[in-house]
Amino acid sequence: MMNRITVFCGSSLGKDMKYELYAKALGQKLAKENIGLVYGGANVGLMGAVANGALIEKGIVIGVLPEFLKSKEIAHQGLTELILVKSMHERKTKMNDLSDGVIALPGGFGTLEELFEMLTWGQLGLHMKPIGILNIDGFYDDLINLLQKMVKKGFLKQVNQNMVLVDNNIDQLLYKMRNYEAPKVGKWINKEMI
Repeated sequence: MMNRITVFCGSSLGKDMKYELYAKALGQKLAKENIGLVYGGANVGLMGAVANGALIEKGIVIGVLPEFLKSKEIAHQGLTELILVKSMHERKTKMNDLSDGVIALPGGFGTLEELFEMLTWGQLGLHMKPIGILNIDGFYDDLINLLQKMVKKGFLKQVNQNMVLVDNNIDQLLYKMRNYEAPKVGKWINKEMI
């Protein structure tokens, strides 16, 4: 059961309007499915688009924002709840505590850092939540190829790569997330496994 999903995404809109449209559509879909949105709390970029999409459909939207970013006047004013935290790490911890799964949309360093921290926590067994990538127009194709290379070169187990649920369709991604089963093996790889 997914009551809330955390969405990680860019604080910019990117150069293709498609990203903003998908972000808004994801927010709308979550609201229509009665799935609360947890996100970074900003009113800018794809972050603002996903929040506004959910709010249009009367969805529950919880923003988690570090105090130092609120002073830059990027906090979204129309949320169901805005939680202020002291640091970026506390933000990720709080977002994890509030949600039953994660979806990454296009973004930059921050989005990747958040995505990979959640994957690492899942790999270490700190949570069993589904982690999805909405691969809009192949945005994450190179990253997916890199993950496959990590498996091929012996730095990542196939079962851990399989933790990354990828689709370019919102409905299909949510279906994969609802049917996800976390791996039941440890992280470490020895030479016999390669």
